[in-house]
Amino acid sequence: MSRSSWLERIWPLVPVVAALLFVVFLLLGFGAEPGTALSAIIDGAFGSTDKVLSVTAFWIPLLLASIGLMVTFTAGLWNIGIEGQLAMGAIGASAVALNVNAPPYILIPLEILAAMAAGALWAAIGGVLKTRGKVHEIFSGLALTNLAIILTNYLISGPWQPPEGGSFRGTAPFQDAALFPRLLESRFSPLTLILTLIALAVVAVMLSNTFWGLKLKALGKNPKSAFLLGVSSERETIYAMMFCGALAGLGGAVRVLSWFDSLRQSISGGIGFLALLVVMLAAYRLLWVPFIAFFFSAVLNGSITLQLRTQLHSSLGGILTGVLVLFVLLFGEYKKLGFRREPPETPAEVSHE
Repeated sequence: MSRSSWLERIWPLVPVVAALLFVVFLLLGFGAEPGTALSAIIDGAFGSTDKVLSVTAFWIPLLLASIGLMVTFTAGLWNIGIEGQLAMGAIGASAVALNVNAPPYILIPLEILAAMAAGALWAAIGGVLKTRGKVHEIFSGLALTNLAIILTNYLISGPWQPPEGGSFRGTAPFQDAALFPRLLESRFSPLTLILTLIALAVVAVMLSNTFWGLKLKALGKNPKSAFLLGVSSERETIYAMMFCGALAGLGGAVRVLSWFDSLRQSISGGIGFLALLVVMLAAYRLLWVPFIAFFFSAVLNGSITLQLRTQLHSSLGGILTGVLVLFVLLFGEYKKLGFRREPPETPAEVSHE
């Protein structure tokens, strides 16, 4: 194996090692012991069954948002508004939980459908603004996310306020029949894991083995060429946004019906923005998305124990994940850095020019 080929194979590990070294030097700069910090994060994420279930419970909505973003990124869309779509999904599920009295086998499917519909419709607004109003999805996404947050706070302190009066803390707890069945005393629901794995399989098949997936790839690679081939950029843009919004809405339902038991302020918890980092770190490869999302979930959950043991702020986990993505973007792909030399032209090739 040549030196160039060997470097190309190990290159994806370079930004990971660089990010870890950066965090180690950061810890040393603050007088902390890197080994102790790492041990605290690992113990905080995997030190007990409850902690593992907590990591998994946070991983599920993060994975749903990430695989949804794979659809919009494939179509060449920066769906920054996914944070708002998560919030709208939580609102849709909460509307059913607060206003419908039914047994769980009816109530829970209604909540899931309402959440996915709310997320899809909120994402469709961004798609329409892009295709009809020529508003870039980044700007519309940020605006729609802020509107979703404002709507959440209004509902909590207004129409859906608890009986004791308005509060920004959250609505009254939902009825037990409205909540996803959880394992032991944790926030993890096996039902949500099943739904997430189904969604992952659907997206994997759709992007690799369907005509719609091929159209999304064509749209993402070259919109003008896709148009000449008969691909409707307007229709596919809106459909891709809605598909992603539906999965994000499902993630919002998981947050409000599994992680919590009521609609809370900042219900999305930054998961949408974190999912953007997951997809970028995975270099838009679906196979890597579940593993990177789980790594992020473990680091962020383990950082809580880090703060308790070392007095370092739990935001260190966010620093690690952010620096990791930054270094991946800075280092790029080995082939694109110009290190790989092309083989010299043969005499025959020269003679044909």
